[in-house]
Amino acid sequence: MKTILTLFILLTVFSLNTFAQDISHTIFEGHGWPVRGVSFSPDGRTLASGSGDSLIRLWDVRTGRELQTLRGHRNWINNVSFSPDGQTLASASNDHTIRLWDVRTGRELQKFTNHTHYLIGVSFSPDGRTLASSGGGDLTVRLWDIVTGQHQVLTGHTDWVYSVSFSPDGRTLASSDARGTIYLWDVRSCVRLQTLTRHEAGIGSVSFSPNGLTLASGSGDRTVRLWDAKTGQQRHVLTGHANEVYSVSFSPDGLTLASGSAGGTVRLWDVVTGQQRHVLTGHTDAINNVLFSPDGRTLVSTSNDGTIRLWKLPSTRVHITPNLVESPSVGKRLVINVSITGGEDIGGYQLTVGFDATALRYVKSANSTYLPPGAFSGPPTIETDRVTLGAISATGAVNGDGTLATLTFEILEIRESTLALSKVILIKGDSGEYSPLLSTGGRVIRPTLSSSAIVSVIPSEVLSPAIRQKLVFDVGVAGGKNVTDHQLTWEYDKTALKFISSNWGDYIADGVGNGDGVLFTGTFEVLSVKDSTVDVSGHFIHQDGIRYIPTFESAQVIAPLLGDVNRDSVVNILDLVLIASSFGERVDAEGNPADVNEDGIVGIVDLVRVAGALNNAAAAPLLHPQVEALLTATDVQQWLIQAQQSALTDATSQRGIYFLEQLLTTLTPKETALFPNYPNPFNPETWIPYQLSEAAAVSITIYDGTGNVVRSLDLGDQAAGYYCSRSQAAYWDGRNNLNERVASGIYFYQIQVGEFSATRRMLILK
Repeated sequence: MKTILTLFILLTVFSLNTFAQDISHTIFEGHGWPVRGVSFSPDGRTLASGSGDSLIRLWDVRTGRELQTLRGHRNWINNVSFSPDGQTLASASNDHTIRLWDVRTGRELQKFTNHTHYLIGVSFSPDGRTLASSGGGDLTVRLWDIVTGQHQVLTGHTDWVYSVSFSPDGRTLASSDARGTIYLWDVRSCVRLQTLTRHEAGIGSVSFSPNGLTLASGSGDRTVRLWDAKTGQQRHVLTGHANEVYSVSFSPDGLTLASGSAGGTVRLWDVVTGQQRHVLTGHTDAINNVLFSPDGRTLVSTSNDGTIRLWKLPSTRVHITPNLVESPSVGKRLVINVSITGGEDIGGYQLTVGFDATALRYVKSANSTYLPPGAFSGPPTIETDRVTLGAISATGAVNGDGTLATLTFEILEIRESTLALSKVILIKGDSGEYSPLLSTGGRVIRPTLSSSAIVSVIPSEVLSPAIRQKLVFDVGVAGGKNVTDHQLTWEYDKTALKFISSNWGDYIADGVGNGDGVLFTGTFEVLSVKDSTVDVSGHFIHQDGIRYIPTFESAQVIAPLLGDVNRDSVVNILDLVLIASSFGERVDAEGNPADVNEDGIVGIVDLVRVAGALNNAAAAPLLHPQVEALLTATDVQQWLIQAQQSALTDATSQRGIYFLEQLLTTLTPKETALFPNYPNPFNPETWIPYQLSEAAAVSITIYDGTGNVVRSLDLGDQAAGYYCSRSQAAYWDGRNNLNERVASGIYFYQIQVGEFSATRRMLILK
C-alpha cells in the first residue's frame, strides 16, 4: 500500500512539474557569411552548405570536420542539392549559373547559364536525371537534362520564383513565388496541373511529404500550410511563427514537419493534427533552411548568423495508431492505441489525448503490456474533450517498441476529426528524468464503403484523332443511390492528352442523384497519337454523409494503325492517296491524320511510312480508281528521289521505298494503247482513255464517217502512265474545230504517239 501511494504521488508531481529538456545541437562554423543552402548526402554522412561567401563546403556530419571547399561561383550561393546517388552536387547562385560538381573530387562537371536572373532554388528529381531550378526575377522554372544540358522552360509565374520541389514519384513539380502562388506541374508534359493561392504573401519554400500525399508551404504571411497534393484542398494552417517562414521540411516518416523563420526559431509540427510540438532556439538571425537527415534523427538549420546547427532529435516517438482510421457507424465503438517507438529505459509515462467531443465520447482506457508486469496506473482524468492517462513501473524499465495504452470511444456523429496527443512525458527508469520526444496524433475520417454504382468514361473506346484535335468524354453513372456530391478526379496520360475543360452534368442538379445519368463532361486536346487510358477515381458522398467508392470503368484511346490516314481501321492504297492529295501542306491547328510523323507538314516521311505499312507482301499494289486519278508514275518517281535523298534507313521506310518502286512499275504500262471511249453512245461529251509505255507527245484526231477531220486535240508531252480517269483521259465536248456542235452519227478517233497509231469508233446519239 505504501508503494502504491508513493507512485501515485510521483505521478501527481510529474503532472504538476512537466518540462521538456532542450534538444542538444552542434554548430558548424566556417562560412562567416549567411548560409542559405544545405543538403544531406543520401547516406546522411556528408552535409553540403552554400553561403554568401560564394563557397560550397562539404562537412563530415559525425565529426563536424570540413572535407572540401568547392570554388567557382562568383556570387551568393542560394541553394545546393545532392543527386540521389550522392555522386553529384548541384548549386544555384546569384551569378545566374547552376553548377554540377563531382562530390568525390570537387571538380566542376557542368555549368548551366540560360537563366537571366538570380538562381534561388534547385532540386534533383528522384531518378537523378532531371534538375529543376527557379530563376528568381526571370519568372521561370526550368527542367534540365543533366546529361545533355538541354532544358524546358515552365512559364506562368508573375513574380519572383523562390522554391521548387519534386514529388517522390518524380511526376509532379511544385514551384512557389513572391506573389503567394504555388503551381503544380506535370513533369513529363510541362503542363500546369493546379494553382494554389491561399497564402497572403510570398512563399519561400514548398516541400512534398515522403508519400507524396501532402504538400507543405511556408510564407511571408507567417503561416505554414498543409495541402492535399492531389486535390489541392487545404488541410491545416499552422500558426505560431511571429516572422516570415523561409523553409519547411518533412521528416522521413512524414509525421513531423520542421519550419524555420526570419525570427531565428525552428518549430516542429504534428503533420496529422497540425499541432506545434517543439520550438528550437539558438540562432541569432533569420533561418534560411531546415532539413531532416535521411534517417530522421538529425535536423539541420542554416542562418544569416553564419552558422549551421545540427539538432540531435530524440529517437523515441509516441504516436496514435493507426494514425488514419475510418469512422464506424453512429453508436459503434472506436478503439485506438497510443504506441511508442524506439523507447529507451522507459519506466513510466503520462499523456493526454484530445478528441472532438461532438463526434466522439470517451468510454474507457487501459494500460497495455509495454511496461513490466505490476505497473501502477492512476485513474484517468476525464474532461469534456480530453483524457489524461499515466502509469509507472516499480520493477524495472523497458526498451524498444510497443503499446502504452488503449482507448475506446463511442461514435456520436460521423465526421472528420482529430485525436491529438499532448503533454507527453516519458519517465526514465534509472533517473526519474523526463525524456524529450516528438509525438503525433491521429485522424478519424468518414468511412469509405463499396457501392454497387458503376461510373464509366464514355465512349469506352475511341480512335485517337490527330494532334491538336479534341476528344470529349462523358462520365456516366449507373445504379447510383442518394448521391449528394462526388469527388472524382480525371486520370489520364498527360503525354498523350491535355485537359481543357469540364462541364457538370445534370445527375445531381436537384440535390440528390439516383439511378443513371451523366456526372460531368471533359474535353481534352490530343498531344500525341498513342494508346492511352482515360479514367476517373474518387468517391461518392451519400445523404448519410458516408463516402462510397463505386466501380470504375475506364476508356481506351486507341492509336490508329500506322498509315490508317482515313481512319477506316484498314491500311490500303486509299491512305496513300490521301497523303498524296495533301502532299507538301502544312498542318493547321485542327491537325491532319496525313501528318503521320507529327512534324507539322505532310511530307515524304509520312508518305514512305504509309507505303511501308502497305507493303506486307511482295505482290505489286492493286490499282484503284482513285489511284489512277491521283497518282502518276512521275509523282512516284519524284517521291522515290526524295526518299533516297532523305536517307531513310529504318525498316518501315525501307519497306515503303520498295512499295513505291513496285507502284512505279504498276503505274508504268508495258505498251502504249488506246481504249474505248466512255460513255458510248454519248451526248454531248465523252472521255477517251489511253496508256503510254514511255514519255511522248500525244495527239488525238477525230474524223467523221467520210474521213474529214472534225476536231484535233493536241495533248502535248506526257509521261508514261495510265490516262484513264476523267481527270486524265482526253476529253471531247462534241464540238468541231469551229466550236460548233456536230450532228448525230458515227465518228472515229485516232491517237498518235511517236510512231504508234491506233483508231477506234464512237457514236453520237441525240
